[in-house]
Amino acid sequence: MGPSVIGFATFSLVVFLALVPGHALAAGVVLVFGDSLSSAYGISQKEGWVTLLQERLRGNGLDYTVVNQSIAGETTSGGATRIKAVIAQAKPAVTIIALGGNDGLRGLPVRQMRDNLAQIVRTVKGAGGKVLLVGMKMPPNYGAAYTREFETAFAELAKQQRVAVVPFLLEGTDNRRELFQPDNIHPTAGAQPMILETVWKRLRPLL
Repeated sequence: MGPSVIGFATFSLVVFLALVPGHALAAGVVLVFGDSLSSAYGISQKEGWVTLLQERLRGNGLDYTVVNQSIAGETTSGGATRIKAVIAQAKPAVTIIALGGNDGLRGLPVRQMRDNLAQIVRTVKGAGGKVLLVGMKMPPNYGAAYTREFETAFAELAKQQRVAVVPFLLEGTDNRRELFQPDNIHPTAGAQPMILETVWKRLRPLL
């Protein structure tokens, strides 16, 4: 078979595959790497903001697959331990890192949290993926100094690592008790569309 025939055959195969419904020519994977706030804790999976994100992507004609690797109770230390294996398996184009809340609730040192998050960010970037870092806040009963240091850590790390950042995952919901489950920590199904909008504003430019 001559070179021209081989070239035509290759071109024809590409065109054919592009026309086959459901063929794996997706733009890539969006990985959500978080804790219970991203794992649909206490509500059905179909109501969680991560599932709503997949629907938003499809509705906007963006051919990405969302992979949710969020674990309830996960700390940044746990995330740093497993991120390499998760990245190797999922091969994400964009990773949404939404960890840190459990570190804060346990009163762990903010510097330790930042170091762990930095390790996670470097691992993602080292594999060629983009990063969206998601910030969190702590309630005032943890003390002014701790809550201030905790809140600013995300923006500072994002600037240092040159990655996009969502200042606060629960923006607009935190002062509305009706949007939280009885534990006053986990958002209800009604809050999930608001969380999606908060994430979407910073995620869309990365796609």
